[in-house]
Amino acid sequence: MSLYRDQGIVLRTYKLGEADRIVVFCTRGHGKVRAVAKGVRKTRSRFGGRLEPTSHVQVQLHRGRSELDVVTQTESVDQFRAVREDLGRLGKAMAMLEAVDRVGVDRESDGALYRMLLGGLRALDAGDSALVVPAFYLKLLVHDGVGPEVGACASCGAIDELAAFDYGSGGVLCRNCRRGSPLSPDALELLRMVLGGSLSAALALPASPATDEVEHLATSAMEHHLERRLRAAGAYS
Repeated sequence: MSLYRDQGIVLRTYKLGEADRIVVFCTRGHGKVRAVAKGVRKTRSRFGGRLEPTSHVQVQLHRGRSELDVVTQTESVDQFRAVREDLGRLGKAMAMLEAVDRVGVDRESDGALYRMLLGGLRALDAGDSALVVPAFYLKLLVHDGVGPEVGACASCGAIDELAAFDYGSGGVLCRNCRRGSPLSPDALELLRMVLGGSLSAALALPASPATDEVEHLATSAMEHHLERRLRAAGAYS
């Protein structure tokens, strides 16, 4: 049994008993951690509102014999107020949190996943980009080693007349190989911007039919990878 400290982002919480909650963190050094916050539902809880989804905290935990650690101290790092005060942005944040909760592995250190989520929440706090969630999903697929091919036909390798997207087939497809969803030239360009090093420029673009198309494609790809529907994905769109 031991104490340890880490930084983490609260992914979700759920009730335990009369006054406690189980809090699921995506941490910088310890992967996904599930911990009990004792007495957090009481009016005078020492944790206050620091253990709500999207909260970025410095946390001290006690590791015992069970699979659940115990939260002993928390200190707020960032509450992402612009996100919390805007229902639209909050819905997008919840979509990112849910995806990370699904792909994260308990107690398996994944600093890249933590940094990716922190960067996504910071981007959302700075501005309500139409592409922040689909871009996050696409980057998350790359992180998991299953990012879609967007440079050439995933089936035959052709680089011209790319007209469809099918994640199960590997990504974009040419006219001869096409199946899945139709792909417009504008949406293809956005996919390439997100995955090709121009993420900041993509996030600065206003909402359009092309961003809606990429949102649909990225969500479908993420759900295909997870083999389940994302509940929060439909809430923000």
